[in-house]
Amino acid sequence: MSAAPSASARGEFLPTPSQTVGPFYGYALPFAGGGDLASAGHPDTVVLHGQVLDGAGAPVPDALVEVWQPAPDGSRHGAPGSLRRDPVTGVVIGRHGVAFTGFGRVATDADGHYTVRTLPPGGVPYLAIVVFARGLTHHLHTRAYLHDADGLAQDQLLAGLPEARRATLLTTPEETGIHRFDIRLQYDGVHEETVFLDFG
Repeated sequence: MSAAPSASARGEFLPTPSQTVGPFYGYALPFAGGGDLASAGHPDTVVLHGQVLDGAGAPVPDALVEVWQPAPDGSRHGAPGSLRRDPVTGVVIGRHGVAFTGFGRVATDADGHYTVRTLPPGGVPYLAIVVFARGLTHHLHTRAYLHDADGLAQDQLLAGLPEARRATLLTTPEETGIHRFDIRLQYDGVHEETVFLDFG
């Protein structure tokens, strides 16, 4: 008695397993000044920083954090300038440090820490965050709501969450203009997982 032919022998295509999104991206995606959305010395600069933490509460040292936001005037068209190349060598030399692009990308360090220097977003009380990390089959979307921003009480997403979950989206004040925002990829037994958004 012979075995039935396999699906591949019958000419059927089977789905392949998902691949994780890292840490191979660290080779080409980070760029010079990727976390500096605000030009050096701008008086309205705010700092967003924190750690990316796994389900055991340990830092993730090779994650990538992207920030997307409107300009202070609420415009969303952005500006070129993030990924300039040297005209001679072709090497990416990063930002020119003047135009506000509304986009930033920074890798976490050995302690899972990231830092972004930006300007307050206009028209919304949050920065949109995208996280790439090893072990994830898809990148994760979340928001960092600035604790001192106007419009928090009117935000429908925040209003629809239980208090403990809502707290995972709010920055923690440190010094003036400095906002702490830790991103917890899973519940660690003590701290809530950061709220992640499904745009699928």
